[in-house]
Amino acid sequence: MNTPPYLKPGDHVGIIAPARKIKMAEIEAFLALLEKWGLRYKLGKNLFAEENQYSGSDSQRADDFNDMLQDTDVRAIFAARGGYGSIRILRQLDFSGFEKDPKWIGGFSDITVFHSYLSSFLNTESLHCMMPFNYKPGDEESEESAESLRKALFGEKLEYSFPSFSANRIGNASGEIAGGNLSILYSLNGTGFLPDLRTKILFIEDIDEYLYHIDRMMLNLSLSGSLTNIRGLVVGGFTDLKDNAVPFGKDYPEIIREACEKYDFPISFLFPAGHQNRNLTLIFGRQVQLSIEEDHCRMIFSEK
Repeated sequence: MNTPPYLKPGDHVGIIAPARKIKMAEIEAFLALLEKWGLRYKLGKNLFAEENQYSGSDSQRADDFNDMLQDTDVRAIFAARGGYGSIRILRQLDFSGFEKDPKWIGGFSDITVFHSYLSSFLNTESLHCMMPFNYKPGDEESEESAESLRKALFGEKLEYSFPSFSANRIGNASGEIAGGNLSILYSLNGTGFLPDLRTKILFIEDIDEYLYHIDRMMLNLSLSGSLTNIRGLVVGGFTDLKDNAVPFGKDYPEIIREACEKYDFPISFLFPAGHQNRNLTLIFGRQVQLSIEEDHCRMIFSEK
């Protein structure tokens, strides 16, 4: 897997909005954080455009992304926020310059579309991480998440310890980590854009879903064979879940465990990443060592 060059003080970071619209006030704190890290930033020319729920038309959002992809001064590109809309511009993006001069692309949630493309077609690492919209200065968990992002960008060692959970399946695994938002992965299945998950450690997270739909999506991954040869499953935040008036009858750990019951790979729940203040950075495409024990869990990223 290709690793983009790590950042150094003075480098530029590009900020775009490939999905939902954004306001300057919602990203000012993150821009100040970049400056604190010694980085400079460039804003997409259409960053604050609006078209219904989107940050401008499909063409405007794609133009901003392409500008940043072609700009040789820009060493990392961050989506300002998620929402919905990334899949609408994917076919309009030109990665020809990126292939010769790769750079870090960061974000989560709807940005899973781009993580999947980079893995499937460009064999390049990317960052599942907080976005400018999500940074909350002074919040301990948000600051921890920002520090994990800084370490990833500057090539420092990433290693996480997190509590065990009763629904975990104990074991150890190693492999490249891949995945992202479960709803996006489900929507990509069968399109050719879902990454090849064989020998991978799969990470999933989601928000605002009905329990029955979690069941549907997990069964889709299982029945399609997408889970058959993965080496481990890391489950992040599943926040603000909903149930019907007639209860589904299972919580999300039970749903996920049931969909994986015919496999023997280790499973870890409650990894601190996803739609929550504690959203630790994952380097998708990087080899990790995953250890799931009765009293604690660890994830160690290899160094490059």
